[in-house]
Formats: sequence, structure tokens, C-alpha cells
Amino acid sequence: MNLEEYFKRIAFHGSYDALDLSTLTLLHKRHIMSIPFENLSLHCGETITTDLQVIFDKLVRSRRGGWCMENNLLFGWALREMGFDTTTLASRVYNGLLKDFAPQASHLINKVVIDGKAYIADVSYGVSYQVWEPLELISGKDQPQAPGIFRLIEKGDVWVLEKTGRKPELLNPEFAQSGLIYREPTKTVYCFSLSPRQIHHFLEINRKLQIDPTSLFTNKSICSLQTATGFKALIGWTYSEVTYKPEEGVDVFSMRDVTEEELEGILGEHFNVALQNKLQPVNRKANYTL
Repeated sequence: MNLEEYFKRIAFHGSYDALDLSTLTLLHKRHIMSIPFENLSLHCGETITTDLQVIFDKLVRSRRGGWCMENNLLFGWALREMGFDTTTLASRVYNGLLKDFAPQASHLINKVVIDGKAYIADVSYGVSYQVWEPLELISGKDQPQAPGIFRLIEKGDVWVLEKTGRKPELLNPEFAQSGLIYREPTKTVYCFSLSPRQIHHFLEINRKLQIDPTSLFTNKSICSLQTATGFKALIGWTYSEVTYKPEEGVDVFSMRDVTEEELEGILGEHFNVALQNKLQPVNRKANYTL
């Protein structure tokens, strides 16, 4: 593993030595616009591992994407290699159906400290809840970004991330009632503590998410990638392109269902992903929205 390969993968051409917020922000943006958030291995008969070398080979050398325990683990490694003060944290994702956070911490994120200020760096949540820039760890502050307004709120010994978005505008009326569309203005995303975590803390949940029949990731095949104006997503057989229009107060959704024969082409053209094994897409009911 080496940084040069990683930088080439994400088309990062900034200074390798400036350990400042602007460098972290550029790295963060380049990662989310180059490496998809996806769980396709799970639906190709492959096992997802937390072995960093395997992750590097998959995401960097094989130009694939991954879920949080791949993307954020790789990102944390790169930051440490560069010399950033980086700590791995664990978060619990909010379940809108249960109106509560998941009992287990399944989402890996990174905390980065620069000049005495702490930031949350998360390059692997995907779709419209993907932060584009590191979030300053300060309670109650509105932090506007392209996807909407993010907010970290300190509640006792945990921090909660929420996002206020815009009204969805659908170009395809047949998807007006789609369960993939979130219609409330503000969404709770996840909560986390500042207790440092090591990779062994994620081994069991990484295994469970791949076999549990109630897991989001066994119920949906997901691939999403941020773009300069929004994001693209392939959920099961539904391909979506979303354009952020903050000046108009809307997010414009273009959605269509695709055939099995189109899947390979869409993954290659829109996500630059080539799979070694055949994808078996799935889109069963689960707590997941674009």
C-alpha cells in the first residue's frame, strides 16, 4: 500500500505536506467523488473484510467502492500516513421505522484534529446524507454544504448528526410514491461517542451485516457516487440521478427502472465499477431512502 496509488485513485493533486483543513477538505471531496459507497460484493457472492490490505487492493487497485468499514478505514489510513491526528470512532445509525438508533455501532467514522479543533470526516454514508466536507465538532452549529445543512448536537456523552434538506422534485411522476424518497425536511442520521475504536471493535458487526436477514445491506444492493452537482445511485433495479438546486430550494430527482441486461453497463458508465462476479440485485423493503 502506498499513498501515491491512493492519491491517483482519487485524482488528488494537492500538497502532501500541508496538514491543514483545506487539504483535509480536498481529500474528503475527492474521495467521495471518486470511490463509490456500495455493498455489491455482498450480492456477488463475495465476503467483505476489514483487512486493510484487501480493502486497498479492492478500492484502489481494482477501482471498486465499498461500505463504511472499507471506505472510512482506507481514508483513516491515508490520513495517518500523511501525518494527520486521526482517531477512529463508531456510530449508531438512526432507524426511522423504529424511531431510535440501532443498538449496535455499525458505522465507522473518523475524527481529525487540526490546530486544536476537531472535525468529523465521513466519506462513506452515500446518497443525500453524504457530507461533502469535514464537519467541525461543535454543538448546534449549522454547517451548510451542497447536500443541505448538517448539524452536530451534543447530548450528554453522545453526539447526534442531523441534516436539513430540500424539497424533492421528481421528473418521473411514476416514482411519486417511491419508498426511496424521503419527504421530511430534517432527518436524524446517526449518533456517536468520542471513545476511540480499533478495527477489532467492528469485526462482529461487519460479519453480522452480511448474514442478518434484517440487515439493510442484505435487503438492498446499493451503489452511489457523489457528483459535482449531486449524486448518482443504483438501488436494486432503480437508477437515480439527483441534482442539488439550493438556489431554488429543491433537489431534482430523475429516476428509472433498468433491466438486468443494463446493470453492467450502468455500473461501468456511471460508477466506473467493473464486477468480477455476477450481481444479483435486490431491493426488498428496508429503512433506506435517497
